[in-house]
Amino acid sequence: MRPPMPDHRPDSVPFWRHVRMFRRDILSTQPARLYRAKMAEVKLPFLHSVMVNTPDLVRLVLQDRPADFPKSERVREGLRLLLGDSVFVTNGETWARQRRMIDPAFEGGRLRDTFPAMWAAAEAAAARLEPGVQEVEEAMSHAAADVIFRTLFSIPIEDATATEVYRSFRAHQRSSPILNLAALIPLPGWAPRYFPRQTRETARHIRNLITELTAARMAAIRAGTAPDDLATKIMTTRDPVTGSTFTTAEMVDQVAIFFLAGHETSASALAWTLYLVAGHPEWQAQLRTEAQALRPHLGGSAPDFGILRQFPLIRDTFREALRLYPPVPMLVREATRRETFRGRRLGPGTQVIVSPWHMGRNERIWDAPHEFRPERWQQAQTRACAREAFIPFSAGPRVCTGAGFAMAEAVLILARILCEWELGTVAGRVPVPVAHMTVRAQEGIWLALQDRRAG
Repeated sequence: MRPPMPDHRPDSVPFWRHVRMFRRDILSTQPARLYRAKMAEVKLPFLHSVMVNTPDLVRLVLQDRPADFPKSERVREGLRLLLGDSVFVTNGETWARQRRMIDPAFEGGRLRDTFPAMWAAAEAAAARLEPGVQEVEEAMSHAAADVIFRTLFSIPIEDATATEVYRSFRAHQRSSPILNLAALIPLPGWAPRYFPRQTRETARHIRNLITELTAARMAAIRAGTAPDDLATKIMTTRDPVTGSTFTTAEMVDQVAIFFLAGHETSASALAWTLYLVAGHPEWQAQLRTEAQALRPHLGGSAPDFGILRQFPLIRDTFREALRLYPPVPMLVREATRRETFRGRRLGPGTQVIVSPWHMGRNERIWDAPHEFRPERWQQAQTRACAREAFIPFSAGPRVCTGAGFAMAEAVLILARILCEWELGTVAGRVPVPVAHMTVRAQEGIWLALQDRRAG
């Protein structure tokens, strides 16, 4: 089974048609030549952007000179309603301070501490599945949100506030426009920004709910009754430079991005992984055998964190899914000074795009880049390719702080599901990848599930 790809536009289309296509989906607006092009450029009176598609330029932008290519202010326009001044959108010293206070919560030792909460969410996710045809994107969204609430605030998704945040976030996704006018045309600070009414209302509601959770946790910290989870760790960590901690208002911004990054991206990657596994029965059988290491722990307390080492094939499968369907398909930076890339002159304000989607399928780097071949991750050649072109979590100083968390969560949930469930594809239900907030399927991902608990 060849993994599905989006349709691609012709190399040249009128600008108005490009905008109309972009409003529906980011991926299908890209020409197929970008899988082998070294760079692409769009130059308009009010927008100049380049997509860099070679390892040297990607490394320059993300790792060698990241301060010269900060997060794009234009992209922030579409996210500010929900994310405020979170670590995902800030730059400079504000971002550096936020990372100094967040990173310690996701260090190796703390990851072990969160593992029992991950296990409880994985058990609950497997228990919610039902035999027959099921839409698994929704199921994985539910599971990933459960992980976030259990590890961050020590509450399950069934908690009333957690359920309401999750429900409101789904509504926010459906109403948020892919293309905001300010992403194309720079607007002065005083100019009004248009968002659909439902987008504004859901963002406000989500932030109000997060404010309640955060304020309650702050009170518990002061009273000495707070649980030792991620929220407590982050809220009590002092910046080693200034000695300050996050205020409640600042923490609301961070929780918003933890929920978006930790739930939405994980759900996308998990759902695509399940689809790829379902389409390759022989490989799935090997993964199911590997997953049986969990059987003695089913229905009981969490196994030791080290059990994740017993799932190398499941980990490789998840890596391959991330290569083919990176949840965040494009990273947008902004040049702060004049540059010359491959003979093209870039002025300050040029939008510089690094695409995990295109780098993961770069035909100049990967062998059979559009094929699902998880066994490739056992080869030295693939590890060399990965150093150049595998960037689902970004790279450099702004690499996702929760990358290790996401890998552990995904491997555990996949192993837990495969331990007891057999997955199959559904005739006539081929998912079409589209990019909104993350890479999702246009009409969901439908699989046939068979319960193997009896044998």
